[in-house]
This record gives sequence, C-alpha cells and structure tokens, in this order.
Amino acid sequence: MRPIRDILKTDPKRESVIVQEFLSAHTKGTPKRDGIIVGVSGGIDSAVVAALAVAAVGKDKVFGMILPEKDSNPDSAKFARLVINNLGIRHETMDLTDAVGSFGAYRTRDEVIRSIFPEYDESYKFNIRLPQNLLEVDRYNFYTLRIDNGKGDTRETRLAKSQFLAITAAANVKIRSRMIALYFLGEQMNYMVAGTTNKTEFLLGDFCKYGDGGTDVECVSHLYKTQIYQLGEFFGTPKEIMDRTPSPDTFSLAVSDKDFYFCLPFDILDPLLYAWEYKLDTDAVAGELGLEPEQIERAYRDFDSKHSTTEHIRRLPPAIERDWREYAG
Repeated sequence: MRPIRDILKTDPKRESVIVQEFLSAHTKGTPKRDGIIVGVSGGIDSAVVAALAVAAVGKDKVFGMILPEKDSNPDSAKFARLVINNLGIRHETMDLTDAVGSFGAYRTRDEVIRSIFPEYDESYKFNIRLPQNLLEVDRYNFYTLRIDNGKGDTRETRLAKSQFLAITAAANVKIRSRMIALYFLGEQMNYMVAGTTNKTEFLLGDFCKYGDGGTDVECVSHLYKTQIYQLGEFFGTPKEIMDRTPSPDTFSLAVSDKDFYFCLPFDILDPLLYAWEYKLDTDAVAGELGLEPEQIERAYRDFDSKHSTTEHIRRLPPAIERDWREYAG
C-alpha cells in the first residue's frame, strides 16, 4: 500500500490550475458574475481561497470582507488585512455585533451560561470543547463549557443537550450573519460568493448549514486541511497565517478546531480520514501511523458518528418531487 501521507502530498501548481479554471468557468456561467467575493477570516482556508480567486479572475475582480463581532479574536482582523494587503484586493470591514445581537443571540447564550455559573459576567470569557482522548478510550461526544475571568479563575462543566443547543445556536447566528453580509454586498456587485470549507470539515460536518455552507461555489472542498497548507505555501501565504492555530473564532475564549470538534491534530486526522473514506486495511494503517488497531477503530467510530449525524447539512432539504419514493406506500 502506498503511504497515505505520500498520497496526501498534492501538486500545488496542478491543483491551483484546476481550481482557477473551475472558478473562472463559474463566473462566466449562468448567471454570469462580474467577480468573486470572499470572507477573509485571517485563517489559512480563506487566505488560500482568496489567492485562488485572484489567480482565476485577477485582483481587480476579487473583493474581501472582514466580518468581526464583539467576541472575535482581534488577531483575526489583523491577519485578514495581512492577506488582503498581500494580494492587493479591495475590501471592506463590516462589524456584525449589532446584527448578531438583534436576534438575542448574546443574551440567550449568556443566560444559559449564568444558569450554570451564576458568577459569569462581562469579565469572563468562555468556550466549549470536546474531550481530547479520542484514541485512548471509547466515549461519547459530550461538550464541556469553560469560563475564564482572566485572573486565574477557570471553571468548567459538561453541558446538557439543551444547554449545548442554545449556545451553538447562538454561535451559528454569527456564522450565518457572515454569509448574509457576503451576499448583501456580493449581490450588489454581481459577485459570486466563494466558500472556504475544506474536505476535512466537509466530510465530518464542521460547517454551518446556510452559514459557511451556504455559498455560490465551493472550490477547496476536495482538499484535506493538510493539502490546504500545501497550497498556502505555494501561494506564499504570510507565515503568521501558516503558523496560526485553526479556530472557529466564535467564542470569546480562544479554542482550536482540534479542541472544539476534531479531537486530533490534522497531521494524524487527515491520514486517518483518508483511510476511513477509502476503507483501507486497519492493520496497515496502524503500522504506517504508529497507532494500535483499536485506536484506528475508535477514530473510525468517531468519523462514522460525525459523518452520519451531519449528513443533512451536506444535502438539499428533502422535497416531495425529489424524494417521493422514500415515502410511497
């Protein structure tokens, strides 16, 4: 069996040409678009998509949007501007705090947190995360809430289902507000909204329906996260962004993508995900990655669970005209 890590080594020049042709064709398709708009987050995925868009249609036809809200890491906007200045594209910053607040998202979330930790106030920051012992023990994916007042006072507890749903619903308002902003400006300019979801996120469901999953075109969803970094290096993405820890940037207390959802570093996750997707021999995969077969099986069970429970966000909504046979007697 060819080593998985060798398989995941892509040809960045070839991939960039494929994506450029894909993006160019879709701007010329129906409806014809005058350019491409990208939400630039300060992370590697959007940096690579913005670079691909510039290569496809030229920097004068690419527009970047920086979309902070009150909980955003200030570094995100700083790094987003670094990407934009490096590419020389036009841009706009739109603060989404009022939009998110208009839905009561902050209020609802804070009420839930205070029902758990009454001392929680504006001095605290918070995040939610999954347990990180995926390869070591069989477990359920129960989220933990952590609060931190910045003075060494940190508390955490496992969330009940209703609490988790309320907090993530509030976070998803932020993600969907970003997409509303992109379409609000993109439609005025007749620009196509480019998505930034990679294959690792797509397969395991780490994206928001009608948020970062609600775009005109997805141009990197065939590339694993580690392959996105390979394209980033090819395009000369600033080192600060290449070295930055990937994060959803929806909680006031920083949390990595690994801690929030994946539970594995990408250099282990992507090879395992490839092996899971193509049903490779468990013993061979374990030998290559230096893991035990039972660790591989634990990872596969986690992938099965995340993939199946998020299948609905990868599909169009059920419709009678398309799915009627499923309900026919």
